Amino acid sequence: MRALFAFLLGLFLLLPSGPGHAALEQAPLTIDTATGLTLSFHVELARTEAERAQGLMYRDKLAPDAGMLFFYLTDRPVAFWMKNTLIPLDLLFIKRDGTILSIAERAVPLSETTIPSEGPVAAVLELNGGTVSRLGIKPGDRIHCAVMPQSQPED
Repeated sequence: MRALFAFLLGLFLLLPSGPGHAALEQAPLTIDTATGLTLSFHVELARTEAERAQGLMYRDKLAPDAGMLFFYLTDRPVAFWMKNTLIPLDLLFIKRDGTILSIAERAVPLSETTIPSEGPVAAVLELNGGTVSRLGIKPGDRIHCAVMPQSQPED
């Protein structure tokens, strides 16, 4: 019986973490649009390499006003993919001054196709797929998040 318990525990520990994974730091975030709207979200912060690698993988839902903000120490071109990501996402690629450089809408769940930033960025915001078109978010709109400092520690 002990051997069976140990075996099952080992399998459990090898499973990818789902919605109950370790909670990341969270913060409020707003987007000021060119049309004068201020949109409010509550985002998880992916600051370390491990947190960025996990991202929103294995989640089967995301609240309408939720998202994940990925930080980078230096501005750089980045590319994302949707492997192991179960929900469609909109990806907003953000310059250091908070301006949205480019947007990839409705990224296809489980796809291994890379989604490039189209230039150097300091952060990426992932939102539910369809949020960008529903709210009229465009490149040039500005992201505000109090915890988005000039640089972030890498692990």
